[in-house]
Amino acid sequence: MGPVVTSVRPITPERLTEELADRIAALPGHGWLRVAVDGAPAAGPGALADALGESLRLRGRPVLRVSAGDFLRPASLRLEYGHQDPDSYYDGWLDTGGLLREVLDPLEEGGSGRVLPSLWDAAADRATRAAYVELAAGGVLLLDGDLLLGRWLPFELTVHLALTPGALSRRTPPDLRWTLPAYARYAAEADPAGTADVVIRADDPRHPALVDRNG
Repeated sequence: MGPVVTSVRPITPERLTEELADRIAALPGHGWLRVAVDGAPAAGPGALADALGESLRLRGRPVLRVSAGDFLRPASLRLEYGHQDPDSYYDGWLDTGGLLREVLDPLEEGGSGRVLPSLWDAAADRATRAAYVELAAGGVLLLDGDLLLGRWLPFELTVHLALTPGALSRRTPPDLRWTLPAYARYAAEADPAGTADVVIRADDPRHPALVDRNG
């Protein structure tokens, strides 16, 4: 294998959405496709996942939108070491077991296709009591969230919205700046910019850039 050559291609948000939707629609699948749109809240992964969902629906694909923020652990577990502990935020906030059991595993080959779109209301600190939904064959799960990679969660495609440390700091609201060390740890340990299938530089949301890796 030759060396990996990386180029960065400026792209409009609209064109980015269309290219990603085309790539997802062209993926081979066993019945369903599971796509992660990963990024700090400041990068807007939910907005990109919403736009992708609309583009995929226009291509005739059933889409289910799920947010990792609806699969957090109860406050008694999340906040065991305080309300602003970055290591707990990194390691202990996301209910990976619930996400696997209720969302990702049912969309494995031979799975039921029966998905729970939300599990826990973190603001109210109680179960959402959402109803299960059936994702039709050929459907696409679009899961948005942060710190999703490096957890052995199964996806057919991973998209990472990358922010430089400076942009992340500038765009993170004051009440969430305590999370910044968690993202520094994520970059060092999970290397999302090096391991995601698709990397988008999102320092300026109006002018994203697509990282193309060849090699």
